[in-house]
Parts: sequence; C-alpha cells; structure tokens
Amino acid sequence: MGALSNPYDPNQILWSGCPCGLHGSMWEHQLAMAKADADANESRFYCVSSDAQAPVGATQANNEPGAAVAMRNDEPEWEDEEAVVSRLVDSAVMHGLFGADANRRAFLRAVGIGTATAAISQFFPLDDLKARVLDATGPLEKTKLNVGFVPITCATPIIMAKPLGFYKKYGLDVDVIKTAGWAVSRDKSLSGEYDAAHMLTPMPLAITVGSGSVASPWTMPAVENINGQAITLHNKHKDKQDPKMWKGFKFAVPFEYSMHNFLLRYYVAEAGLDPDKDIQIRVLPPPEMVANLRAENVDGYLSPDPFNQRAVYDGVGFIYKLTKEIWPGHPCCAFAASQAFIDENPATFLALFKSILDATAYSSNKANRKEISAAISPKNYLNQPTTVVEQVLTGRFADGLGKVRNEPDRIDFDPFPYHSMAVWILTQMKRWGYVKTEINYKAIAEEVYLATDAAEVMKSMGQTAPDTTYQNYEIMGKTFDPEKPEEYVESFAIKRT
Repeated sequence: MGALSNPYDPNQILWSGCPCGLHGSMWEHQLAMAKADADANESRFYCVSSDAQAPVGATQANNEPGAAVAMRNDEPEWEDEEAVVSRLVDSAVMHGLFGADANRRAFLRAVGIGTATAAISQFFPLDDLKARVLDATGPLEKTKLNVGFVPITCATPIIMAKPLGFYKKYGLDVDVIKTAGWAVSRDKSLSGEYDAAHMLTPMPLAITVGSGSVASPWTMPAVENINGQAITLHNKHKDKQDPKMWKGFKFAVPFEYSMHNFLLRYYVAEAGLDPDKDIQIRVLPPPEMVANLRAENVDGYLSPDPFNQRAVYDGVGFIYKLTKEIWPGHPCCAFAASQAFIDENPATFLALFKSILDATAYSSNKANRKEISAAISPKNYLNQPTTVVEQVLTGRFADGLGKVRNEPDRIDFDPFPYHSMAVWILTQMKRWGYVKTEINYKAIAEEVYLATDAAEVMKSMGQTAPDTTYQNYEIMGKTFDPEKPEEYVESFAIKRT
C-alpha cells in the first residue's frame, strides 16, 4: 500500500508485514490463504488477499455506522496539501499508539471504526493537531531553487531527487547545477546564487568559524554519504604498499576542508610521516585527478569516487585502500544550506530537506544501485562510463592489482549528522592549524550539524533515527571520545598545535 493509505482501514498495509499481520511476508501470507481454502479448520485465521476485496473472517464491527467513510481506500493527491497532512497525521498517531501494524488492524477489527475513531479523538485532538501542522508548514516561500552539486557519486541523493520526482513531490522546482569543485560551490553558496548545495562535511563548520572564508552561519541538515573514498596510487608504485615508503610523494585532495584531506593526513601521520613536511598535498578538482595521475603530476590521491575506479578503468592507477578501512562509516559529503536561507524560507527548507531524505533512503537501498548508476552516469551528471559508477555503487570492483573485490559498503547513504562527527572534524582542524583559537567543540557542532532537527523530521517521515547524537569512534585502533576533544588533539605525536 502507499504512504497515504487510510490508517483506519484494517485491511490496509501501512508499515510492514502482510494484510492480516500474522505473517512476515506476502509469500507466507499467500501460503496461509491457500491452506485455509483447502482446510476448513484453518478458517480461524484472518487472511485477506492483496486486492480490495472483503477479507475472509472479517468482523461485523466494520459495518457499523461511520465505517463506510473511514474505510475509503482512496489516497489523496500529493498536491492536496491539507488532505496529505491530514492523512499523515492520522497515520503518525496510529503508528505511535500501536507500533506494529498487526496491533492496529486487530484493534480496529475488534472495536470497529467508529468506536476506534471516537476513542482516539478523546485523547488526541486530531483536528487541532492537523491545523497546527498545517500552520507550521505553511505555503512555500519560494518554489524555484538552485542546488549545486560536484560530479561525484557522493552527490547521488541530490541528483536522484530530480528524476525520481522527490523535489516535485514536495512542491519544488529544483535545478541541480553541476559545479566544477568545492571552492566554486562554497563561493556560489555564499553569494546566494545557490539556495543549497552539495558540500563536504567539514565545509559548513569551516564557513561558520570563518576558516578559509568570511565567517557566515551555515548548517548541515544531512550527511549525503558515508565511506565512498579511497587512496589511489599510480601504477608505478605497486611495490610501495607500506606508507613509510611514501616520503616525497605528491598527493592530491579535492579541497582543504575535506574528509579526504583530514583522512590522508591522519593515515600518513599514523605511519610516522608529517603530512606538511614528508609529503606534498595539493588541491585538485576531482574531475582533474585522473589526468594528473596519468601525467605523473601526482603520485596518488585521496579522492571521492568515481575517480578512484576511473583510474583503474583507464589503467593508470590502483586502489590502495578504501577509506572505510581507516574509519568505517565515516562521513564524506553533505547537504548544506545557510542559516539565513532556513530563517527566511522555513517551509521551503523543510520541503527541500524531506526531498533529500527521501532520495537518500532510496539511494541506501542496494537493490536500486544499478538503476542509479545508469541514471547518474550521463554527461549532465557524472559524465562517466556506467560500468565505472556501477562498480562503485554496488561494491563489486576491480582494484587494479588483479583482484575483483566485493565490498557492499564501499559507499552508503546514511543522512544522520551526528554531532560527534562534527567534533572529530573540528579536532583535526585544530590539530593541523586550520583553527588557531580556542574551540567550543560541542557548541559549534550542535549549531552547525542539525542532528536534533534531522531526527524529528526523519521520524515524522517514518524513517529510523538514532536516539543519541554522539558516538565514540575507533579510527586505526585509536578511540575517539567526543567528550574529550582537547585530550584527543594532544594525544597525537604529529600535529601543528
């Protein structure tokens, strides 16, 4: 059934399971139906076919006065905002009351629709609640938006929200604009040319504290992807598997304020190399990395995909290490917007945020990855061979060393912006001298990473959100405790502070 199915209809599947609530899948349900048809003794089971016909064993209570109105199977049109909000509020209240779909259906069958509606309304003033939700949502302040993206696989949710119709679903007309690199993305965002943008997870923090740009309050409502990066080396370095042998190497990263830069620094420093003295790190836009590797202008790079896989595809490099092997589940890219945009356009921002969350949930489903690969590969998006993008998104790929690896979590899409992720990034900004003043880690993290808001919106959409916004992380055998950021910075032998 659809997201807008009638929650007062006991024959509708809203959240999970099968129509009768007795089975874990429709396959098990259909087997039970067949058995009930063959054996009269099985008729005590309440089974319903997947069409709209009346169920076997339905109770008389469904025929009481008022049931005909409540039992409508029609779903409101998404364009009918008031009807949609009304249906979603009803569904959210029922979900909160009963949790499991089977409990909701059993209750409705037991007491009848009219009695159930009266009982629920006694404790939940549904009309008032719906009115408040509508007032809070309000009309969109603007519907025509520009959202920038850099052509990498991390941008998948921002890109896919367009062809999948998620922007349109929430009343938005969004132009997703291909952008050469993150310096351009930052500058166009600061100038207001972009209403929101695909950014690297450290960028909203850096913009807010004024590191690398004029200070401006920025927000990160959602992580675009986790993992999704790799260290790639030129083929001539296949004999240099030990990072201690990289002294004098030239590496590229896509931006200073990037997880790529901070993870590369972290990795080589753990091997005893000073990233500012023993190697060179230069900034290159991701689309230029393969060409520079081929020309031997760099020995390697820590880059977003698909440019690690493209180096293998072109026969010029090999994948040395996926960054998930350094920090499993680390954040990479983000959906970001200025605080000013949110303050001036709260309803528009909420609609945009929901669009991104819908697209992120779609992208996280591995069954959709091949379809997504074909959709984002063309010239107007990534401009890459589909096979390259598919190897990244499915996690089955050639590594350039003669092996075919199967790493389903090579990239994933989890939108929750943990405050602890922000604290870790700030510790690395402090460690390497990007921030020279004292930092209130927690205050900045909670100002920029909108974890609390994300949890509320995700739950309102039926998505799962964690109960905490802080976590400890194990990174190359070292524990990061977000409650002790200064101790963490001071624990490193190689640092600028």
